[in-house]
Amino acid sequence: MRNNRESSRKTNNTKNQLFTKKYKSCPFSNKRSPKIDYKNVKLLEKYISEKGKIMPSRISFVSTSKQRLLSKAIKKARTLALISHVGKTR
Repeated sequence: MRNNRESSRKTNNTKNQLFTKKYKSCPFSNKRSPKIDYKNVKLLEKYISEKGKIMPSRISFVSTSKQRLLSKAIKKARTLALISHVGKTR
């Protein structure tokens, strides 16, 4: 009797879920995705916030290995003065 109740709860719970998590894939993992390069300023600026900080991977959905490459490319572009250290100007 108890097992029947537990199994019915599990099936009802999965059917009635209103909010399911949608997992996004890494934008740099596809075959046609752009390469992470410090010279590609337009791509790097997408991953910098308005205040000039690098966006975390939980917001940008970038995988951990690509996030490391992305942050290194942003830092290298900053030292070469391709991107400003401060946020975007008005």
